[in-house]
Amino acid sequence: MTSKKAKATEEKDISVEQKLIALYSLQQIDSQIDKIRIIRGELPLEVQDLEDEIEGLETRISKFNDEIESLKGSIGEKEKSIIESNTLIKKYEEQLMNVRNNREYDALSKEVEFQKLEIELSNKRIKEAKNRIELLQSEIEQAQTVLDERKQDLEAKKDELDSIVEETKKDEVALQKKSETNEKFIENRLLTAYKRIRKNAVNGLAVVQIERDACGGCFNKIPPQHQLDIKLHKKIIVCEYCGRILVDNDIAEKVANQ
Repeated sequence: MTSKKAKATEEKDISVEQKLIALYSLQQIDSQIDKIRIIRGELPLEVQDLEDEIEGLETRISKFNDEIESLKGSIGEKEKSIIESNTLIKKYEEQLMNVRNNREYDALSKEVEFQKLEIELSNKRIKEAKNRIELLQSEIEQAQTVLDERKQDLEAKKDELDSIVEETKKDEVALQKKSETNEKFIENRLLTAYKRIRKNAVNGLAVVQIERDACGGCFNKIPPQHQLDIKLHKKIIVCEYCGRILVDNDIAEKVANQ
């Protein structure tokens, strides 16, 4: 009970100006923490994008190699077919020497002609397959070049991420401690309001400075009388449009000079 009374007494002894300075200081600290988390949040996404791109390139190269192997198999089959056709042509031509009538001659001649067409078609398919293989090999070389570059980029990004995580973690912990220390100078009701506003604000700004006679959060104009009240530091003034706590240049300068 005594502790609560003492705290209440301490809060009464703290002037509105001191509360505003504490609030604006807290906002500056929390904004720095937000920036650290944003930077750290973007890098893993960049690393993930590179990993996804690398996986896509590796899959593409693998598919090209599979197609090349399939084409080589097809070429082998066509070459085998040509050998078989040549064997049949030789057989039919030998048979032509011993035909007994025109009907047999015409039938064998058609078979020879058919096998020659088969050889011609097989050679065409072999040429098409070889051209396709050359094109795929060129595609593989290009994809492999990009893949090697992306792997280097990924390694560099991972090193950068590890370095930033290690570096910013120390800064974040230090700022977090500073934030918690600053919170002690702000009464619970005001601190709760500050955190609620921060949570609902897109940019995390709960305490903003007046800029060109407007709220630094939503940029709506602030009436002259409200501006005067803000400069007097007699009470906490919030923006009637967005609910953010407003401070003047004087408070901002005092925080900057702390």
